[in-house]
Amino acid sequence: MSDGSGGGTAPEQGRLAFDDLESSDGVSGVGVEPDEGTVEAPESEGAVRVPESGDGLKRVVRVLPDVAAVSKVFDYLVPEAWSGDGRGARLGIGSRVRIVLHGRRVAGWVVDDEVQPPPGVALRPLTRLSGLGPTAEMIEIARWAARRWVGPMAGLLSTASPPTMVEALPSPPDPWTVPTTGDRWYDEAWQVDSEGRPSVVRLPPGDDVLPLALAAVRLGDALILAPTAEAVRRLTGRLRRTGVPVSAMPRDWARAAAGGTVVGARAGAWAPVRDLRAVLVLDEHDDAYREERTPTWNARDVAVERARRAGVPCVLVSANPSVESLEEAGPERVWVSSRSDERAGWPVVDLIDRRTDDTVRSGLFSPSLVPVLRGEGGDPVVCVLNRKGRSRLLACDACGVLARCEVHGAALVEERSTESEDLTVLRCPVDGAGRPVVCDSCGGTRMKNLRAGVNRVREELEALAGRPVVEVTAETDPSALDGAHAGLFVGTEAVLHRIGRRVARVVFLDFDQELLAPRMRAADQAMALLGRAAHLLGPRSTGGRLIIQTRQPDHEVLQAVLHADPGRLAVAERERRNILGLPPFGALARVSGAVAPTFMARLDEVEGRSSPDVEVMGPRDDAWLVRAPDSATLSDLLLSVDRPAGRLRIEVDPARA
Repeated sequence: MSDGSGGGTAPEQGRLAFDDLESSDGVSGVGVEPDEGTVEAPESEGAVRVPESGDGLKRVVRVLPDVAAVSKVFDYLVPEAWSGDGRGARLGIGSRVRIVLHGRRVAGWVVDDEVQPPPGVALRPLTRLSGLGPTAEMIEIARWAARRWVGPMAGLLSTASPPTMVEALPSPPDPWTVPTTGDRWYDEAWQVDSEGRPSVVRLPPGDDVLPLALAAVRLGDALILAPTAEAVRRLTGRLRRTGVPVSAMPRDWARAAAGGTVVGARAGAWAPVRDLRAVLVLDEHDDAYREERTPTWNARDVAVERARRAGVPCVLVSANPSVESLEEAGPERVWVSSRSDERAGWPVVDLIDRRTDDTVRSGLFSPSLVPVLRGEGGDPVVCVLNRKGRSRLLACDACGVLARCEVHGAALVEERSTESEDLTVLRCPVDGAGRPVVCDSCGGTRMKNLRAGVNRVREELEALAGRPVVEVTAETDPSALDGAHAGLFVGTEAVLHRIGRRVARVVFLDFDQELLAPRMRAADQAMALLGRAAHLLGPRSTGGRLIIQTRQPDHEVLQAVLHADPGRLAVAERERRNILGLPPFGALARVSGAVAPTFMARLDEVEGRSSPDVEVMGPRDDAWLVRAPDSATLSDLLLSVDRPAGRLRIEVDPARA
């Protein structure tokens, strides 16, 4: 008997056997590899021999264990006692059960029912029916997603399961009336496309999304996704105040399965919906929809696939739609408001051209920025700088040599000492090792700050503005900021998500850092930051201003925002990606980890690898990029490689490549 480990030691390490899930002869008994033939499991306590004839055949189900290193499925016998006490009737595809696997009890999901195991194989019985799990439809979606993003299926089913055990569903909600909102310019977007394509609505950041949500609810049980937990909380509260029964994921899993509207963030794409009638994805471009763990699925794409299989409308909403969504929808499925209305939905944009500034005297702050920081244009003022710590680049004041780690060669970062707030240390960003502020070259103890981080900028802002400054990080509680009376905030892009009220000014102190980032989606991600800032400022009529310091005022991202026309960026970005064969005009995967060299060596030997349509780039930073003409070709290629034991990470559609 095989131990069912498949040679791996982590979710991204075990060899994936997707054929196990689709073929009744793929797995026989307990712990049998699909390519090893029929192997009889040894007799054990409680094991039952299945008759070879059809007379008296026992009920057998197929189970996927909830074990990180196991990607195979196994056949188990349903105990006869369950037929008498009702558990057999409640057991079905998606049920959460307990099984004996390799001598220990583990959890799992039933992924197939009434299967026919090979004759003469001893099967162990299920040991417990734990509760409800994903529906049969969601099991199929998980199979599709596991292949699409080349990862283990167990993690997907875990996301689709309730956070606590659910044995029965509550009663369906009472009938409700959806408030009318009047005709809108995007109402036709809710028509179902014969080819299953989604609709894209380019909604200005200052517009309210509640009418769109109510339009989805009016069609029946709706699935609505928002990029952050805070956005989910606010939309759920607004819908409930209109009298609509709403379930917020993942807390209300059972109530969601019983019926009504379901609202969730990334994991909400796997939420149960009793009778799915509409799908709505807000801010579809947001990177928060991308799962960082393997498999690296995208909630937007999962939602689109669910709508396509259910034959219901799917509307993707964004102030700056992604190239992927625009390409999938097609030009005839994109709805845009009039130029005057879209322009009114964006705030006024001020570009501060720093090409002629004296950088030595003004540093990070342009002279024209000082009145804004002091609140002369209104409060609150939010400053954004995507650099953590006190300094990201230092040079010795005496000899000019950069402060670098002797071991890794990386630029050292200046941070506050954990022992005293008054002391600073130089820390390596690779291994976190710290050392005193001393130059390796001349022994000098004074350093010039060439690239300040948020900690240092806060101190400089307080001196420049002459008032307190609140620093906001990803760990800051948003509720603590709602009641804050400070007029000046500074932080990384997290500050745009933590502040939940209208602001007067948003200032990007060094936006060229975003425009010049060495990433495939740098332009899209930069545009998303500006769109988020515009949402905080509100429409043009509120008087808010978006202020951007740059030395590239003619960049297509900045011109698109300046003219309140995201289409300018979409055209340029589509052209660029089409030429380079990047998604959505190709498929891309990033392969890294300790055994990545072995995996890539095996990939070179796979038939079809030599195709001119497949390209391997790297290694760079101990990682390889694999590019194929489409996602199906890429998945087939990666799945055809025998995965070595050890740490291996495969990111399909990497966000930061």
